[in-house]
Amino acid sequence: MGLSIWHILVVLVVVLVVFGVGKLPNVMGDLGKGIRNFKAGLSGEDKDKSDKDDQPRLPPSA
Repeated sequence: MGLSIWHILVVLVVVLVVFGVGKLPNVMGDLGKGIRNFKAGLSGEDKDKSDKDDQPRLPPSA
């Protein structure tokens, strides 16, 4: 017993009714950011550390 096309269509209609067409892009964008942050957390990446490594290092002032 898997998901048929009708099940998927009903879920999509319910999502459109709940969130509306105007808010749907914002909701999907926030969901994507959340998934990205979750994956980064699982892999152990540190955003602050990677940002510091990307910046060029200047020699000390004399």
